[in-house]
Amino acid sequence: MILKPSIFILIFFTFLNLSAQENKVPGKIIENFGSTYRVESPDIETNSSLTHRVIFDVSRSGEDRESLNAYIETAARFLNMHADQGMRPEQLQVAMTIHGGAWQDILNDTAYMQRFGVSNPNSGLIKNLLEAGVDVILCGQTMQFREIKSEEKIPGVKVALSAMTALLQYQHMNYKFIKF
Repeated sequence: MILKPSIFILIFFTFLNLSAQENKVPGKIIENFGSTYRVESPDIETNSSLTHRVIFDVSRSGEDRESLNAYIETAARFLNMHADQGMRPEQLQVAMTIHGGAWQDILNDTAYMQRFGVSNPNSGLIKNLLEAGVDVILCGQTMQFREIKSEEKIPGVKVALSAMTALLQYQHMNYKFIKF
C-alpha cells in the first residue's frame, strides 16, 4: 500500500502534536492555566536559589471577547515553569500592570456581560493569579478614561495612579520589567 503525500503529512503532524503534548507540564502554582513545556538540557540552567521579582506590563488583549488573554496567562506560565524547576512560591514575586487595550480583562463577570454580552473569559485566571499572590494592578488613568467603577473590577485588582507609576515604583523595589 502506498500512502499519498497528504496522508503522510497528516500522520506526521498528528504524531508531532502528540509528542509535544507528552512534554506539556501542568501548573504547580496556577493549576488550571499556564501549562508549560519541559525543556531537556537547556544551555542556560535555571538558578533555583534566586528570588525572582518581575512585573509584567500588559496593554493588549485579543480581539475575541470570549478568549483568554494570552499576555495575562504569561504570568501563570512564569510561575508554573519556575515551580516545575524547583523554585518555591515565595521565591516568585510577581506583579502585573493592566492598561490600554487590556482594560476589559479585569472586569468582573457582571460588568463584562453588560458591556460585551458574555462572561469574562479572564476572570478565573485573574482570580487564580490573585490567590497566588500576584499583584494585578489596573492603570488609574485607563480606569477613568474607560469609566470603570471600582465595583466593576474583579475583587483584589489594585488601582495605581497610572501604569507608568506602578511600573516605576515596582522597579524601585527591584522588580524586573517584562513587556508583553
